[in-house]
Amino acid sequence: MILKVTLSRKRYTFQSVKDVMAKANEEKSGDQLAGVAAATMQERVAAKIVLSQLTLNDLYEHPAVDYDRDEVTRLIIDDIDAEVFSQIKNWTVEQLREWLLALDTDNQMIHTISRGLTSEMIAAVCKLMTNMDLIMAAKKIINEKTANTTIGLPGTFSSRLQPNHPTDDVRGIMASTMEGLSMGIGDAVIGVNPATDSADNVTAILNRMQSFIDDWQVPTQTCVLAHVTTQMAAIEKGAPAGLIFQSIAGSEKGNTAFGINAHLLADANQMGHDMLETTGPNVMYFETGQGSELSADAHFGNDQVTMEARCYGFARHYDPFIVNTVVGFIGPEYLYDAKQVTRAGLEDHFMGKLSGLAMGCDVCYTNHMAADQNDIENLAVLLASAGCTYMMGVPQADDIMLNYQSTGYQETATLRALMGTSPIKPFADWLERMGITRDGQLTAHAGDASLFLNHVADGTLI
Repeated sequence: MILKVTLSRKRYTFQSVKDVMAKANEEKSGDQLAGVAAATMQERVAAKIVLSQLTLNDLYEHPAVDYDRDEVTRLIIDDIDAEVFSQIKNWTVEQLREWLLALDTDNQMIHTISRGLTSEMIAAVCKLMTNMDLIMAAKKIINEKTANTTIGLPGTFSSRLQPNHPTDDVRGIMASTMEGLSMGIGDAVIGVNPATDSADNVTAILNRMQSFIDDWQVPTQTCVLAHVTTQMAAIEKGAPAGLIFQSIAGSEKGNTAFGINAHLLADANQMGHDMLETTGPNVMYFETGQGSELSADAHFGNDQVTMEARCYGFARHYDPFIVNTVVGFIGPEYLYDAKQVTRAGLEDHFMGKLSGLAMGCDVCYTNHMAADQNDIENLAVLLASAGCTYMMGVPQADDIMLNYQSTGYQETATLRALMGTSPIKPFADWLERMGITRDGQLTAHAGDASLFLNHVADGTLI
């Protein structure tokens, strides 16, 4: 294993595989904050050259966090297919990249090989790819998952309806829900981030949303994104959840900061199978985002792309329905500007799909970042081109509860028109029955929440 190279008569020597991985990463403010980034562009190129010649076995033998001290590492390594790995362990990272991008490498072939890849291998090949490479490789991968409906089918582009309210006023949540549904948003999930994390609050929101879904026969699933233990308590009391949510990290220490561990998520997954009314086998919903490990001092000297890849290796152990990266949410300390957010979104999407996940993206930014809505729309178009499974639908693209900027209802509709895609079929059929679309195109009813108002004399929204 060679960790040095000479470029333009200058010798670059790296201290470890971890050092090579960090310095090969594209420029990120989070890596600079952590003190692991390349000092110059030349050093970054040198690290990429060294990384390209490492074998997959080199990466297997040097996980980002030691096997004996981290349960995320243990899950990732123990879950890979030993027979598949034995066939590819002598591939270099460069060879893996060329194979993924080859014109004759298809979805089924990638699925087979991905079973032998650890998260560090996936992060490594990501670092050797250009933005267009990441789009091209991700586009090839099709990951289908089923809850009440099946997400990820070719030709579909889905959305999470996110009707958050700053005080959890159920009337406000339902008003946003109705407006979103009238724009064709919500086929992935109707998911509310609650302002108050309590089982009673979760239950009240879920009961109201489920009543609406039953009344209008909406083919989707619901979720309130409280802490997993809060959701479990609500479900035990009969709350009608469709998915169980949790934010996750790429190390055991990072997950401890979130108040979770592998055993707790296994219990939640089992509860989902035992108690949810979801018809399919996939019942979990995870969110991630570059920089969360560094913010919890749980990165162990690794770069944020490598730690993000480990989130996806951890997630796939539970075979979730959906995963999304909330790219740009943490702020400029980790992704400084639009260029870094764009790169991170493409990286995360590719790594999640190569990990076998139905991967979405909350294409977002905070107001103190060097980014604006045009930048976010640029990334949304790139991700849609890459076959992104779903994005967020936030009223006016402005989340007034979480105080960040994302994608709105119109963006999903526009991207579907641009890419020739449609919602999940049962949802698309429902839109036709409701008159919201005709032959797949939005009608004059689009955006008109009053379509769902049975009566308003007493302020009740049905």
